[in-house]
Amino acid sequence: MGKKFKNKDLAARLGVSCTLVSLVLNNKADLHGIKKETQEKVLAMARQMGFFDAREEKKEPYPVETTPGIIGLVVPSLTDPFVYDITPYLQKAFSSIGVGFTVILRDPDDQRFNRFVSSFRKFFSGLILAGEAADEKTIRTLRDNDYPFVLLEKTTDKYRLNTVVTDISAGIKLLTDHIGKLGYKNILVLCGNRSFREKEKTIKKFIDSLGSIPGGINKHAVEVIEDPVAEERLEFNIIEKYLKPPFSAQLIVTMNATLVSPLMSCLEERKIIIPRDVALISFEEGPGFAFFHPPVTSLRKPLSGLALKASNMIWSEVKNAGKGKYRRQLSLAPELVIRKSCGTY
Repeated sequence: MGKKFKNKDLAARLGVSCTLVSLVLNNKADLHGIKKETQEKVLAMARQMGFFDAREEKKEPYPVETTPGIIGLVVPSLTDPFVYDITPYLQKAFSSIGVGFTVILRDPDDQRFNRFVSSFRKFFSGLILAGEAADEKTIRTLRDNDYPFVLLEKTTDKYRLNTVVTDISAGIKLLTDHIGKLGYKNILVLCGNRSFREKEKTIKKFIDSLGSIPGGINKHAVEVIEDPVAEERLEFNIIEKYLKPPFSAQLIVTMNATLVSPLMSCLEERKIIIPRDVALISFEEGPGFAFFHPPVTSLRKPLSGLALKASNMIWSEVKNAGKGKYRRQLSLAPELVIRKSCGTY
C-alpha cells in the first residue's frame, strides 16, 4: 500500500500553496490562470510522491485528466551515440508522469515515412524530433495539423517552434579556453562526411573562436573524411601530411565521437603516442571514453537536462493539443570533461 498522499506535503515540497496544488490535481488550473510550467511541476512531483499509485491501489478515479497514448522520439539513425545516451533519461522522465515512450527511426530513404506523418496522431500523443529527423517537410506537416511536437538538438529559422538544444557557443568557448591554456598552436579538425553539412557552421564558429586565443594559433586545417564502419581504421595517409612538417599538428579535434576509436587505433599502429606526440579532443562524448587508453577529453551534452526540458515541453504541448500560446527555445550548456588525451596542464 502506497503512503497516504496529502496536498500540503506536495505544496511544502514545491513551495506553493495547497490551493494551487488542489486546483492542478482537480484539472481546474487553466480556469484560474495557473502557468503551464507550474502545472507540469506539480503533476511531475505528484507522480514522484506516489499520488497516482495510491489512487490506483484504491481503485479511485484520477481527479486529473490523464493523457492516453505514447510519446515518440523520432531519430535519424539508431547508431548515433546521442540516441543511446538520451533514451534512458527520456524513458525515466516520461515514466515519472505515467506516459509511454518509444523510439522511431526516420529513414531518409524511406518515402513511406512522409505518408505516415499525417496518421501519427492515431498512435502517438506527441513527438520529439531529434536532430536531422526534423526535416522541413515533417515540421511543416506536423505544424499545419496542430500536432504536438518538440525539436531536440535541432533549430530552424523558418518557424518559431518549441526547441531544446545544447548551447554550442558555450561549448566552443569552454573548448577554446582550454586549448588556450594548453598552448596548442597547430590544430587539425576532423569531421565525418555524413555529418559535415550539419556541423559546418559549428566548425566555422570553432575556427573563428580559436582566433580569440591570446597570441592566436599558427595553423589550422579541416579535413572531411569518410565515416568508418564497424571496427574499420582510418587510412593513415589521410592525416599523415598533418602530423609531419610543415603543419606538425599538436592537437586533433574530432567533431564526431565515432571517429575517435578508429583514429586512436590508426595512430597506435604507427607508434604515435597520445598525447605525447599529438593531443586529442572530441567535440562529442562517446561510449566508454573514460576507459580508453588514454581516456578521451570531450564535450559532454547535458543529457539529463535535455531530457527533462523536452519531456516537460512536450507534455505541455499535448495538454494544449498542439495549440500552446507560447513557443520556447531552451539551450543548455555542455560540460567539458577533461581527461588525459588532451595533455591536460
